[in-house]
Amino acid sequence: MRRHEVGAAPSDRDAENGWEVARPLGGTTLDGVRMAGFRDDIAAGLDMRVLPQPVVVVVIGLGDNPVMVESAAGHRPMRSLVASLSPGPARIRGERVECVEVCLSPPAAYALLGVSPLELDGSVTGLDDVWGRHERRLREQLTDATTWQERLALTDEFLTKRAAGAPSMSPEVAAAWDTIVARRGRVRVGDLAASSGWSRKRLWSRFRDQIGLTPKRAAMLVRFDHAARALCAGQSAGDVALACGYADQPHLHRDVLALAGCTPGALAGRTTSAD
Repeated sequence: MRRHEVGAAPSDRDAENGWEVARPLGGTTLDGVRMAGFRDDIAAGLDMRVLPQPVVVVVIGLGDNPVMVESAAGHRPMRSLVASLSPGPARIRGERVECVEVCLSPPAAYALLGVSPLELDGSVTGLDDVWGRHERRLREQLTDATTWQERLALTDEFLTKRAAGAPSMSPEVAAAWDTIVARRGRVRVGDLAASSGWSRKRLWSRFRDQIGLTPKRAAMLVRFDHAARALCAGQSAGDVALACGYADQPHLHRDVLALAGCTPGALAGRTTSAD
């Protein structure tokens, strides 16, 4: 469940921290969808900072133990949740956590969530508020399943059914997003608009409606994601600022504070201060 583990576990058991991690053996059916199952094998408990990512994260809890989501909106227990691209400073805490986690690219999220991305921006939301009875039914099915592969297959089947007849993102918006990702956030909105054939104003409006962020904010998010991964890997803030295209180290500091609510040092786990 830690940020750098999502979809990247080298085996079915993460011996370093006591989390069992399972991935679908045959991959997933839909483009832009990754998933994994997680179980806290040693009952170490979960205490995780929720960070902005260039994916929408859906967590489907198994059993009856909710996690506690702490954010600017207060404390709320949730059995399942969805974290938007830029969820705002938040923490998730829980005991004996067992869940299926699904990471959705913005085009996949646009098709599968069934709500406007703008409704999710800046929040961690209960998945039952988004999928209603479908969330409850899926959670019951996953809890009753006896193996991880069965659970992951059920989740894949559920998403595939939701994708049938679902809305598709505008090709121009999808292309603009792909360009932002490919260039690691180092893009100009004017260049994106010129490539799309739309005016800057039209691209800005359609992009925000379908992704939930403005193109400028999306580029900021993608650049932050690369910076956060480098910081967590132990690189210095100065080196990360240079490598990720920030004007200087204070620029990196401002963006990390704005998106994660902490300093680069705190993000990397080297300090606990948010000052």
